[in-house]
Amino acid sequence: MPEVVYVLADGRELSIDVPVGQSVMDGSVRNNLPGIVAECGGSCSCATCHVYVDEAWQDRFDEVTDEERELLEFADGVRPSSRLSCQLIVSEQTHGARVVVPTD
Repeated sequence: MPEVVYVLADGRELSIDVPVGQSVMDGSVRNNLPGIVAECGGSCSCATCHVYVDEAWQDRFDEVTDEERELLEFADGVRPSSRLSCQLIVSEQTHGARVVVPTD
C-alpha cells in the first residue's frame, strides 16, 4: 500500500498508508491528523483540505482542474505548490509523496 508523508503544522512527519484510489485527504481524515479539516467531505467545494505538495511529487498527481484552481484562490497562504488534498488521488506512483499542512 502506498505511503504518504504528512508534515503537520507542528513539524511532526507522519507516514500513513493510504489505499490506492483514495485521496490524500482521506488518509488524513481516517487517521485523525490535525490541520486537514475537509468540511465538504472531499467534494472539491470548500478548500479546507489545502496542502502544499513537495515539488518532487507534483507531477505524479493529476493536473489541477479549473474548479480546484478557483477554490485555491480563496485559501490562505496559497503557493505554487498548493493543492486541495481531496483532489490528490493516491496511486502506486505516489508512494512516498510528501505533503505539508499549512500553518495558516
